[in-house]
Amino acid sequence: MTSHTAVPFRRGLLSISAAAVAWGVGGAVAALLLRTSGLGPVSVCFWRLAVAAACLTLLPSGRRRATPGRRGVAVLTGLGLAVSQAAYFGSVQYAGLGLGTLITIGAGPVLTSLGAHLLLGERLTVRAVSAIALALAGLALLVAAPAAGPRPVLGVALAVLAGAVQSGLTLWARGGGSTGATAGAFATGTLCLLPAAAAAGVLPTAGDLALTAGALLFLGTVPTLLAYRWYFAGLTVVPGATASVLVLLEPATAALIATALFDEEVTPALLAGSALLLTAVAALARESG
Repeated sequence: MTSHTAVPFRRGLLSISAAAVAWGVGGAVAALLLRTSGLGPVSVCFWRLAVAAACLTLLPSGRRRATPGRRGVAVLTGLGLAVSQAAYFGSVQYAGLGLGTLITIGAGPVLTSLGAHLLLGERLTVRAVSAIALALAGLALLVAAPAAGPRPVLGVALAVLAGAVQSGLTLWARGGGSTGATAGAFATGTLCLLPAAAAAGVLPTAGDLALTAGALLFLGTVPTLLAYRWYFAGLTVVPGATASVLVLLEPATAALIATALFDEEVTPALLAGSALLLTAVAALARESG
């Protein structure tokens, strides 16, 4: 017989898993746009945040008047979203979908653990130190592995930057601040990216316009607006450590799509580095739990 408490927990697991898969698919859609639309990483990210902001503004809950404190949180979160998402899309373009996604997701928990120790005074246990060492070894193998993109070193650097900004938002929240994927946050991120997107070309110049518009709409709604809602809803009943492991479905999804649709090569170094990095993230998640 299923208990009443088990039902919300299972729904939470499903919500977080759905969010992770949606993020992985979103990376694949972004990779497709970068290849076919003539848009660059900053412009794709601009449209992603703009669509999410517009959708949230149309919702009754998104039109509530923000207090000065909430506006400050929105600005901080928006800046983080702008930098991390643009850097992530850049890593996908220059290092490939599978490698860019894996390093972005893998770097976040590692950098968060190091940052919590250095900035917040949290103790690093033997398990955490071992996990960080595993992650660094995995990252070294990934950097040495052949990449699918044209500029792998730049792509890896952008992936690490994306993970670092995400970990910075996590540390801010852990240190007493707060973050939230609100209409204000998405609007702030959109405005931050507008100058660079306009300079690079904010309108598509190649491919089928209807297909590009549909892909941008999907990118702004499913892996952005809905996935964040699914994720935060799941976190109300699922422990953070469990959620951290479930989020590994994102690079797994991205890697599967990259191999099946984009012909990205799977090498022994890539497999070994991925295994080390994902093992480290799982160990850090267990440590935090």
